[in-house]
Amino acid sequence: MPDSSRSFWKGYLRLALISIPVRLVSAERTSAEIKFHQVDRVSKQRIRYVKSAPGRGEVAKEDIATAYEFEPGNYVFIEENELDALKLPSRHAIELTQFVDAAEIDPLYFDRPYYLLPDGEMAEEGYRVLRDALYESRKVGIGQLTLRGRENLVALFPDAKDHGLIVQTLRYAGELKDAGEIFSALAQDKPRLDMVQMAEDLIRTRSEAFDPKKFKNHYAAALRELVGEKLQKGEHVPVEEHVERGAKILDFMEALKRSVGAVAPSPENASPQRRPPRAKAPAKRAAKKPARATKRQA
Repeated sequence: MPDSSRSFWKGYLRLALISIPVRLVSAERTSAEIKFHQVDRVSKQRIRYVKSAPGRGEVAKEDIATAYEFEPGNYVFIEENELDALKLPSRHAIELTQFVDAAEIDPLYFDRPYYLLPDGEMAEEGYRVLRDALYESRKVGIGQLTLRGRENLVALFPDAKDHGLIVQTLRYAGELKDAGEIFSALAQDKPRLDMVQMAEDLIRTRSEAFDPKKFKNHYAAALRELVGEKLQKGEHVPVEEHVERGAKILDFMEALKRSVGAVAPSPENASPQRRPPRAKAPAKRAAKKPARATKRQA
């Protein structure tokens, strides 16, 4: 089955003894979004965020760990290999454990949509059988799937129009606020019957088949128009290349300051591209301190 969409998860769709190789593709088109950046109004440079710790400053990527705060100020560290070792069947498969009517799922539980595709020609027959069975039975499959370090509750829908399967991640019950508590302050008095009937008449006159193509994002359209007007007026400010290089030099200088007192690596391990030509003279001095040089390389 030809498809140009890039899959970000591959695994199996399982039902009892049936196991179908599948892959998951995002159903959202993020390229349609208008994205803003934060920029320094004076230097016209992008705002950058640095990961830092109090009293230490910027923290290197290799020194950043994942930890759980079990009480204020006390943490237990969790290593990546420990997370990878967690035995979760949902990391590699969507196991369908029950089937429900689509109307039984409250829309509040819907989270993000994905397209589910067969992974390879051998998987297509089983994929089509399950898709058609779901459609004919008017049922939705329920299972779990681990994505991006989180186990999600998922619903599997047949797409009769485009002949595919849709995976919709769902929120867990504990992730939603109790609607009864939220609406408890509303008065329980019944409205007048004639007013309700008039509202029903108005609803009937506006009732039609849902077509999302009839609606457009007015805010996004207004933003594009605003950006276009500013470009026509010449209000855009290009970022000067030399300014960007200056920002990188500042970062490099900061790294040099933190490296004061450190011993240079031995000549045989030094990168020829980064070592200036005149650095041959002090090479002998660096060789006299093998212990400190080894510590730097560790």
